[in-house]
Amino acid sequence: MERFTNSIRQSIDTANWYGALVTALALPDVCGWLDDPDKGSKARYVDWFKSWLQPTYTHGIGPARQEHVFLHGEDCYALRCSLLHQGSSNIEEQRAQKALEDFHFITPPLGGGMIHCNQVGNKLQLQVDVFCSQMADAADQWYESRKKCGEIQKRMGSLLVIHDSSGGVRF
Repeated sequence: MERFTNSIRQSIDTANWYGALVTALALPDVCGWLDDPDKGSKARYVDWFKSWLQPTYTHGIGPARQEHVFLHGEDCYALRCSLLHQGSSNIEEQRAQKALEDFHFITPPLGGGMIHCNQVGNKLQLQVDVFCSQMADAADQWYESRKKCGEIQKRMGSLLVIHDSSGGVRF
């Protein structure tokens, strides 16, 4: 798992926002499959997101601090589908979509600070480095909780590895 989360962090460090975002959006798929390969892609993605990230995107708003979910697993899955299949952030046409219609990703503000998790209507603004870091952190926490599970460790052996060519090409 570390190879994927390190890739996200390296992409953030070099301002490779698209690389970070695509990899981050793939993580719930990978972790969800490792947890339950028999479940369908959407179901395992949404379940994993709900357990590992939805609390991060749930805040009390207004004077009464009414609980509001800014990002549901269904909307994140719809974003994943829209970005990976159409290169778009608009999820209006995605069947998985639950509450949102579009995303607006921004780079970190010059001079520091954070502009993240702002919603206007059905559009959610996310700071790309914060979102990707939160995805990587959640995947790392998930992995720590599953490290001793033999079945998951066995399935992890089938994950893609990019091999170092400096020792020659071996098959």
